[in-house]
Amino acid sequence: MVGCRDAVAEMDKGTGQEESERPVTIGLSIDSFVIERWIRDRDVFVSTAKDLGAEVNVQNANGDVNEQIEQIKYFIKKQMDVIVVVAGDSEALSDVLKKAKDAGIKTVSYDRLIKNAGADMYISFNNEEVGRLMAESLNQNIPEGGKIFMIQGPETDNNVRLIRDGFDSKINSNLQVVYENNCDGWLAENAYTHAKEALEAHPDVKGIMCGNDDLATQVFRALSEDRLAGKVYLVGQDGDLMACQRIMEGTQTMTAFKYVEEEARLGAEYAVKLGKGEPLEGVNKTIYDGTYEVPYLELKPVAVNKGNMDSVIIKGGFHSKEDVYLNVKQ
Repeated sequence: MVGCRDAVAEMDKGTGQEESERPVTIGLSIDSFVIERWIRDRDVFVSTAKDLGAEVNVQNANGDVNEQIEQIKYFIKKQMDVIVVVAGDSEALSDVLKKAKDAGIKTVSYDRLIKNAGADMYISFNNEEVGRLMAESLNQNIPEGGKIFMIQGPETDNNVRLIRDGFDSKINSNLQVVYENNCDGWLAENAYTHAKEALEAHPDVKGIMCGNDDLATQVFRALSEDRLAGKVYLVGQDGDLMACQRIMEGTQTMTAFKYVEEEARLGAEYAVKLGKGEPLEGVNKTIYDGTYEVPYLELKPVAVNKGNMDSVIIKGGFHSKEDVYLNVKQ
């Protein structure tokens, strides 16, 4: 709701309403909706905040870091109580987040840590664990060893580095990374290009680690064209519907599933707490952002494969059985 703060301010002028009675105003800046999951995050975050009496102004930067900086400046100008950011660039937003703090606005790094910004809170999944789950899946499925590719998200996303660290810590020494590349802006089309390039040089690849399921969709497309779909072990993250369908069809091995609706619900609840000046009960960890120790609410990812698809994804209500099994005879 653009301009909601202005409407609240005008109402207060006319009624003499006390500051303490004003609804908490939250600015939510999202890098882009190119990844399927962010639409879920937005919807659950906004509905949860609304249920708690808060107002949320959502801005979409469409993958443009300069636009995201301007949107955060807009939130500062509107004197939002809290600014929550899904960062497109983990370092480029540091200065504008500091300006928000200087203006007395609480700040939250949502899912992706903003470096050197001293945010009031960081909420995310354990991204190193995401990488470890990916590595363990490939280890289990390729015990004999062989060549693997890594087609990752952008280097500007701090989570990409964390996932890589976790992956490197667990991958077996007999699995040789013969190709790796990054997809700027999480643009999935780049994953297709990278996969085609890698397959031309290494058609005997045994496994491919993808930065997320959206990238895996394009890698699957490249594999299909070379008649390798289902023959190469493919891992991703996020639990996207198409990935879950591929797992049941046998063309994707695993997705590191993150309960994004839980992250969005908790993110909204804690943003409201920050806006009200309440303590962040349950936030017992910190994470170093390069300058500051930031309070960190850590959530756990789950490896989802064919064996636990029903219990995790379907019973959990993330996707329906009808949708997941759409292309599978039961």
